[in-house]
Amino acid sequence: MSDHSNHPAAAPSHGPITRLGELPAHSVAEAHGLAGHAAEDASHDGHGAEDGHGGIGKYLLVFLALCALTTMSFFTTSSLWPWKSEPHVGWAFMMAVSCTKALLVVLVFMHVLWEANWKYVLTIPAAMMAIFLAIMLIPDVGLRTRMVAQEREIHMARPSDVRLLEQAGEAQLLSEPAGAH
Repeated sequence: MSDHSNHPAAAPSHGPITRLGELPAHSVAEAHGLAGHAAEDASHDGHGAEDGHGGIGKYLLVFLALCALTTMSFFTTSSLWPWKSEPHVGWAFMMAVSCTKALLVVLVFMHVLWEANWKYVLTIPAAMMAIFLAIMLIPDVGLRTRMVAQEREIHMARPSDVRLLEQAGEAQLLSEPAGAH
């Protein structure tokens, strides 16, 4: 039997306090040795456990925002998209929307928004490394066809090959009768 079991200050904790402010009512009740109904009354003062995270309303709002962002991404494939002839604009737009959606999911649904400040110690160096690696790979991807073996060059795909295959496929579809399948 431990001699710490009778001390009210040794009440079980759920981790360090990371924000300024008051302790939750149930922690105060445990620290002062309140038991039974007194502790329940202290913990049911109108502030639920969801209060710190905004409750279900915040989750529904983020869900609606994710639906709207998905609709915006889908809009890039419609005939109403003003930059239909410039696919790079659509790709950049969809990447920005995708990053925004990922940020919302990580911050709200994974509860990172309410984590302590140590999250920056983990995420900032990882983000810097990801950016660094992407920048380092750009020349490798851009110059991948500059110096290749002749055997490999024979089998490499070129944009002109893709166009020829598309034209051949269209010509084959046009020349086949409708019931030939």
